[in-house]
Amino acid sequence: MIVSDQRLLFQNTRFSTSAPDIRHMPADDGIEIAFAGRSNAGKSSALNALTRQKRLAKTSSTPGRTQLINVFNVIDDVRLIDLPGYGFAKVPIAVRNKWQRALGEYLQKRQCLKGLVVLMDIRHPLKDLDQQMVGWAVDSGLQVLVTLTKADKLSQSERSKMLKKVREACLFYGDQVEVITFSSLRKFGLEQLEETVNRWCTTHDDAPAEPEEE
Repeated sequence: MIVSDQRLLFQNTRFSTSAPDIRHMPADDGIEIAFAGRSNAGKSSALNALTRQKRLAKTSSTPGRTQLINVFNVIDDVRLIDLPGYGFAKVPIAVRNKWQRALGEYLQKRQCLKGLVVLMDIRHPLKDLDQQMVGWAVDSGLQVLVTLTKADKLSQSERSKMLKKVREACLFYGDQVEVITFSSLRKFGLEQLEETVNRWCTTHDDAPAEPEEE
């Protein structure tokens, strides 16, 4: 387990395995931080930005390509998890249902899951499935970081307005949910993402992160 003043070197993260379900994953111990979001939310790009690696998590111009639970080792007892994207309709129903079952099983049964990064396109945040994901995580006692991706697509004033809107919508959940804006292209929000994930992976440091300023 990690001591509270240790900083993780995310650039040392390495791919471990791809699993169709939790029975094929590493032992349920240590700490896992999962990345979840709609299939076009930019999960892989965010993981690559966090780890300073261009191809650690495979990106694709075709949403819905992440069909497995992808496991990445930061250190021996800390893992980053790239979950199957949800909400993408242009795949066969049987395949989509299989992904959803694997996703639900992981979220419900994985005891080492400490926090959930929920990625949403800043232009289309808080869709029904996004809200369900956040609500489930809060009910399960998990910390949540709502990460508004592709923020470079908006002007600074538009980003600030959307950030305020989403933060106000998430006040309902209390201090379990934080909200930041993020761009994997321009790297803003990266420091907040790294600080939050690092804090979740510590044993004693539960202080809230400093709010992001636009």
